[in-house]
Amino acid sequence: MTTQLFDLTGKIALVTGASRGIGEAIAKLLAEQGAHVIVSSRKIDDCQTVADAIKADGGSAEALACHVGSMEDIEQTFTSIKENHGRLDILVNNAATNPYYGPILDTPLSAFEKTIDVNIRGYFFMSQEAGKLMKEQGGGSIVNTASVNALQPEPLQGIYAISKAAVVNMTKAFAKECGADGIRVNALLPGLTKTKFASALFDQQEIYEQYLKQVPLRRHAVPEEMAGAVLYLVSDASRYTTGDCLVVDGGITL
Repeated sequence: MTTQLFDLTGKIALVTGASRGIGEAIAKLLAEQGAHVIVSSRKIDDCQTVADAIKADGGSAEALACHVGSMEDIEQTFTSIKENHGRLDILVNNAATNPYYGPILDTPLSAFEKTIDVNIRGYFFMSQEAGKLMKEQGGGSIVNTASVNALQPEPLQGIYAISKAAVVNMTKAFAKECGADGIRVNALLPGLTKTKFASALFDQQEIYEQYLKQVPLRRHAVPEEMAGAVLYLVSDASRYTTGDCLVVDGGITL
């Protein structure tokens, strides 16, 4: 059953990395609240599956493939949005990569470059293009998915943690410069959340249990708990909130 928490009717929302996990949960919740959601990730078939599920549930959605590590894809994405909608009210930068799990001293250049290209460069230029559109229309909301690793790097996740720390400061930089144009920019910092993306942490019991010791409620979160925080950030309820970072760890907001 759909619960109308916030009214996003008429809003155009772009969610990257929306074919599964946290992105999928965010896309579905925004659609439940009335937004037209552009479901985006690298593979169009996976995007279409989520978009079809949203429409089957009475929502409005479309699929749009975009690899945020590709500048060409970013340009094509915003050309499509301008041509088909003429506006963008919400951008959720959720697509991310973590190709290397191991000692920081052994980080290969290829993993370093891929992580930076997607997690930093991708977020920056997606935000830049969205910000230009939002400035023209008088405002909008951008939410960047970072990680608790941005605040406290965990072992074997060095370059990923570094990239997410950059996302936090990027959020603050965009918020400071774009607030006067009515553009709110905030970040979500998920804790241990059960997704395919985080499978390396769940597949090894010893590592999983070690992580739980650091979580206040001694439990992992699920994608739907992250989606609720994003919904608040993009809604009118948080119209005075910008540059803030919500830490959601173990299902609680800190």
